[in-house]
Amino acid sequence: MDLIVISAPQSVDNEAAIINQLFDAGLTRFHLRKPEWNIRQCIHLLEGIDQAFHTNIALHQHHMLTDDFNIKRLHYPERHWVNSGAEKWNDQKQKDYVFSTSIHHLAEIPLMKECDYVFFSPVFNSLSKPGYQSQLEEGFVFKKKNHQPKVIALGGVDETNLKKAIKMNFDGVAILGAIWNTPQLATVNFKKLNNILNN
Repeated sequence: MDLIVISAPQSVDNEAAIINQLFDAGLTRFHLRKPEWNIRQCIHLLEGIDQAFHTNIALHQHHMLTDDFNIKRLHYPERHWVNSGAEKWNDQKQKDYVFSTSIHHLAEIPLMKECDYVFFSPVFNSLSKPGYQSQLEEGFVFKKKNHQPKVIALGGVDETNLKKAIKMNFDGVAILGAIWNTPQLATVNFKKLNNILNN
């Protein structure tokens, strides 16, 4: 089961160092999502992250940086998939790019067949977006179908409910608030979650 960390949308003190520590602690996939950042800010952060980890980073913005940083993972907003033709995705697939997107309704999953995985949220009440609450019923279990992308649970996941998320049968979980609400404890909290996932 995948455990993905998404960046805080805002700047974080010593952010590159913390990201390096997370990778050293066993992180295998990091999503760089900074919706308000310009390209120079993203370059500065990427330059602070060890080159050995760049292949494990997915970019949400400034996709033109892929070649400069040996990045092959691209995240696009849901509306982008709806408005783009298959030719674009086939061309980039041939260049070994890995695609992801975000959805808020499970019925949308079949529309995202070009994606390798999708984030579905909110699974629980969000830790980073007040008022962003889960719509899933108690006891929900995700029913997988053939020929669809992996579905990653996002929204409110922390050590108190990670086991519950695992029982929901998703392919993985993504965490944001559980890491960045207390950046000084980012690595400690990641290790706790990773241990729960692997035990």
